[in-house]
Amino acid sequence: MRETASASDLLAWYDVHARTLPWRVSPADRTRGVRPDPYAVWLSEIMLQQTTVAAVKAYFTRFLLLWPTVEALANARDEDVMAEWAGLGYYARARNLLKCARAVAALGGFPDTREGLQKLPGIGPYTSAALSAIAYDQPETVLDGNVERVMSRLFAVLEPLPDSKETLRSHAASLTPQKRAGDYAQAVMDLGATLCTPRAPACGICPWRAPCKARAEGIAETLPHKRPKAAKPTRLGIAYIGRRADGAWLMERRPDKGLLGGMLGWPGAEWGADRIAQPPLEADWQPLAEEARHTFTHFHLRLDVQIAHLPQDAKAEGLEFVAKHRFARNALPTVMRKAFDLAQSAFNTHLR
Repeated sequence: MRETASASDLLAWYDVHARTLPWRVSPADRTRGVRPDPYAVWLSEIMLQQTTVAAVKAYFTRFLLLWPTVEALANARDEDVMAEWAGLGYYARARNLLKCARAVAALGGFPDTREGLQKLPGIGPYTSAALSAIAYDQPETVLDGNVERVMSRLFAVLEPLPDSKETLRSHAASLTPQKRAGDYAQAVMDLGATLCTPRAPACGICPWRAPCKARAEGIAETLPHKRPKAAKPTRLGIAYIGRRADGAWLMERRPDKGLLGGMLGWPGAEWGADRIAQPPLEADWQPLAEEARHTFTHFHLRLDVQIAHLPQDAKAEGLEFVAKHRFARNALPTVMRKAFDLAQSAFNTHLR
């Protein structure tokens, strides 16, 4: 076994142990000339950001059934895509997904270079590298969390993340082969996901066990070091959930930019240190005993929920009533869905 890490050793391991994923072309199929679909690769990479493979599989399969091509997705209604995205979080990704699909459809297909891909909406350095490597076999360096962990252990990088990111990128680039770059990129990610795991790495069966410096020093499980995370702050807010006599719900469209941008939700105040908000219109608003709680990437949110029956002629500037037959609970962002579930139960039991 080599004392220096080699892409060929990892590829030999990958040829036998590659994970079977719905968006992936297996090493055997690649050998037979089957090429990855750039649309499938792109869709999976966008979905996998900040999300697990296990969680993404069902979403990916459903998206392909509904919109089998990038052109089909480009022609989809925004609200339909948002509804299918619900539960994956980071709704800015869903908005950029549609923008990108429409840009690609206008171009007549995905660009085949990293530079061209990175000009598209929602495609940054990581996604452009992954797509150009996996879909087009370009020798680009892909650096996700799994690859960072593998490189930090292979080269015993003690500097904590994110400070060490460029060092890890340099190490990853030094191993990226000119041929089979797509398979190699997926192989490193598979290695991190299945053997070089955060806890209890399976060093004994790793194809890079001999050259791994962290294994030799007995510190593999301690790497990568990370800077201590700051405690997440808690923000407060109010959700006013009003139902008109005909069953229509009073809702607001959030601004395009920002958290949950462009999505329908419940009127309320800006989320912050206080709960200061005026009801959207005069009514007998009744606070619920239970809060709607949700955790975002950077903060915890606690929403007071207030409900009211609204008269049929109720009007509120800047808001809209969504008819009962058009209202779709599953199209709501998760935090708004949590508030609705509390309100619906209260409407059913207390406000008949």
